[in-house]
Formats: sequence, structure tokens, C-alpha cells
Amino acid sequence: MNPHSPLRRIHRWTSLVFTATVVVCFVALTGALPEWVFYVPLLPLAVLLVSGLVLFVLPYTRRARPAGDRTAA
Repeated sequence: MNPHSPLRRIHRWTSLVFTATVVVCFVALTGALPEWVFYVPLLPLAVLLVSGLVLFVLPYTRRARPAGDRTAA
């Protein structure tokens, strides 16, 4: 099992939550809601930013393996 799979799972589910909150904000444009509703997607977006940057940097921080040991993880 990939040791970073929990991070990938968190990133994946957070992207779904972010998408849902953005859809809710667009639906909220039709009614009169408080202004703070439009700041709700910022929390999942911050989590996506951090987890996405970590996932982006992971391949560059791994140690170089011998040529015969490069198996798919």
C-alpha cells in the first residue's frame, strides 16, 4: 500500500467538498444570503492547496532508486 494514499484520499474528497460548496454559492446568488456564505469555499480550497503542493513535491523528494528497482508503487 502506498504510504501517501491517505493524503491522496483526503485531497480527492476535499475536491468534491470544494466543488459542492462552489455550486452552493452559485445557487445562493439567486437568493439573499449573508455575505459569509461566499467565504465557505476558502477552507476546502486551502486544504486543496496544501495537499496538492505536498503531492506535487513528493516525487522530487524521494531518494533515487537503483535502475532495477523502479517498480510501480
